[in-house]
Amino acid sequence: MALAPMLTAVTDEAIGKTRRADPVLPTSGGPAGNARLTAWTGLVLLVLIAIETVTALDVRGLISWHIVVGTLLVPVALLKTASTGWRLVRYYLHKDVYVTAGPPPMLLRLLGPLVVVSTLGVLGTGLALIAMGPTSGRNPFFLGLDMLTLHQGSFIVFGVATGLHVLGRLVPAWRLVSGRVERTVAEHSAVPGGKARVVALLVTLVAAAVTAALVLGASTSWRKDRGGFDHFRSDRNEGAPAVPGG
Repeated sequence: MALAPMLTAVTDEAIGKTRRADPVLPTSGGPAGNARLTAWTGLVLLVLIAIETVTALDVRGLISWHIVVGTLLVPVALLKTASTGWRLVRYYLHKDVYVTAGPPPMLLRLLGPLVVVSTLGVLGTGLALIAMGPTSGRNPFFLGLDMLTLHQGSFIVFGVATGLHVLGRLVPAWRLVSGRVERTVAEHSAVPGGKARVVALLVTLVAAAVTAALVLGASTSWRKDRGGFDHFRSDRNEGAPAVPGG
């Protein structure tokens, strides 16, 4: 497939010029319900990512916030991955309604795995850093790289991949959650399954808050050593520990 048509397809959907007509099913809402759960989860995730990015600008001073928000991201990111993964699997299993709804533009399909892998990478290495502690977090771990370097590298890849993904999906997601979508004949005024979607998101947020509280309690060593952060200076030789930063 030529690049120009792929760019046109992803651009048209990104600006709301075109969109997929999601069939509606009883009870769960089907593809239409899945699209709304994904949109709401994605916007919550975007807000948390924005806050986490701000904390990364001053990790030493905002280390507690960096750890809490980073942990909050984990359950929400897993819900988003599960929601998009469900749609993807149903489409490739040739379930009629999901085939009718169609896949995302090709460029977003190619970008998707990188978004998922980099998200899991940055969150996983962040949690690993907390578990390992400041000293072990700077010891060579994989191919001569320490966990902090892996975390920072993952964050860079995550930032680029997620930034491109947001550009492609922000307007469609906002139109869904704000109710500004022009409905087709096949779509109802109210998509079934709304209560279940709200419950799923609320349960995820509660689980995220509980997890964040537990992880913060286990991160004492990082919070006490916040003044020693500088991964790239010669203080490696001075034994000054680093803190997990994006």
